[in-house]
Amino acid sequence: MEITDVKVIPVDDEKLKAFVSIVFDQCFVETDIKIIHGPKGLFVSMPSKKRKDGTFKDIAHPLNNQMRQYLEEKILTVYRQQVGSGAGGGQASSGAAVGAPAGGGATSGESANAGGEGGGSSTEPHS
Repeated sequence: MEITDVKVIPVDDEKLKAFVSIVFDQCFVETDIKIIHGPKGLFVSMPSKKRKDGTFKDIAHPLNNQMRQYLEEKILTVYRQQVGSGAGGGQASSGAAVGAPAGGGATSGESANAGGEGGGSSTEPHS
């Protein structure tokens, strides 16, 4: 599986830095990914929805740390390129395909999402 496109939409906020969408193999898109500035720096928050009890559950997320690292590296690289180039306010896209690590997303596991506003991971088993 390859990430074939990354679109970054910057946000002028103290914690929320950008919304991101990624395309896999030019045929599957994942949207509502967030780049958050937390106490330990930038992290990628996967799409999630708020539950009735106020907690958040990831809607889509990598199943292993190798795939998570691949996603974070690709997303944060595009974000930093955009911020570094002073292209603020616009939308950046990286159409270059980058191969996923071997076995990316192929094993079961729980999201290692760092949490934060609107993007915490759940400890519930997958159904």
